[in-house]
Amino acid sequence: MRDQLAGLQKKFQDELKKIKDELELDKLKVKYLGRKGELAKLRQALADLAETERPKFGALYNQVRDEFEQAFAKLKVELGGKAAEPALDMTLPGIAPSRGHLHPVLKVQRELEELFRSMGFMVLDGPELESEFYNFEALNIPSWHPARDTQDTFYVKGGEAENRWLLRTHTSSMQVRALKEYGAPLRAVVPGRCFRYEATDASHDSTFWQMEGLVVDKDISISHLIATMQALLTGVFHREVEVRLRPGYFPFVEPGFELDIKCLVCGGTGCSVCKHQGWVELLPCGLVHPKVLEYGGVNPKEYSGFAFGLGLSRLVMMRYKIDDIRLLLGGDMRFLEQF
Repeated sequence: MRDQLAGLQKKFQDELKKIKDELELDKLKVKYLGRKGELAKLRQALADLAETERPKFGALYNQVRDEFEQAFAKLKVELGGKAAEPALDMTLPGIAPSRGHLHPVLKVQRELEELFRSMGFMVLDGPELESEFYNFEALNIPSWHPARDTQDTFYVKGGEAENRWLLRTHTSSMQVRALKEYGAPLRAVVPGRCFRYEATDASHDSTFWQMEGLVVDKDISISHLIATMQALLTGVFHREVEVRLRPGYFPFVEPGFELDIKCLVCGGTGCSVCKHQGWVELLPCGLVHPKVLEYGGVNPKEYSGFAFGLGLSRLVMMRYKIDDIRLLLGGDMRFLEQF
C-alpha cells in the first residue's frame, strides 16, 4: 500500500506540471480527489488490511490527500482562479451616494444675503473673538453702564486690562469697524455667530446667530427703517406677517425699538418659543446713536442712520416652525436631514 501511495504521488506531480489552465486543473482534481478518484480507490483497500496496519495507512493516506489539496489550491491561485473578482451584475440597482446639504441657519442666511445685496447692501464678515472696545465701548456701553449686566459675556485671556478679549455678544460689534473701513454713506449687513453665557431654554442658547444691519447716509429717518424691515420679512416668509413695533432701549440707538413678530410656531396662541405670549422678539432696531457715528469717524451733524440686529436663529425657527432653538446645534441627524 505504501508503494501504491508513493507511485500515485509521483504520477500526480508529473501530471500537475503539465496543467496550463483552470479547466485542466479541475479535471485533474476530479481524477485524484473525486468520489471515484484514485485516492478514493486506495481508501477502499483499508478494509483488507490488518487492524494493526490500518492506523498507520490511514495517517499516511490523510497526509497524501492534504498534499494534493494544497497543491491544487496553490496552482489555482497561480492560474488566477481565486484572484478573479466576481462578475458584475449590471442589472442590480445602484447605491446612491449620501450627499450633505446646507444647515437651516446657513440656508436662510444665504437667502437674506441675496435679498440685501439686491437692495444695495454689502455683506461683511467680522471676528468672533472681539475686543471690549468694539463690543461695548464703541457702542456707547462703557464699563460702568448697566447694559453690560444684561449681556453675560465669555471673556478670553489676552488683551489689555482696560480692553480685554471676549467672544462677541452681538454682531453689532461690527458697526464701528465698518464705519472706520468704508466711511459714509454705508449700507451693510453682517451675519455671524454670537455667544452669551446664559441658561438655555427653548428660545435661548449660549451660541446663536444674528445678522446686523447698518445704514448711514444723509437724512435717514425711521420711515427708512420700517420700509427695510417690511422688505426683509416679506422676502424671508414670502408673505405678509403680523408685526408690532414697541419702544426699546439699546445704548447704541436713539430712539430704539423692538420689532416683534406673531409667533408662527403656535400662530399666536402661546407656546414655549414665545413664552406663551404669542409674540417673538425678532428685530431690535433704531436710529444710530450720534456717539457711535463719532467713534466710527462720521460727523453726526451731517449723517444719520439706522441699525438692526436680526435674531437669525429665531427667524429660522419661525420659518420652519422649530419649537426649540437647541435643535439647531444639537447634532441630531434626524432633525438636520429634514432640511
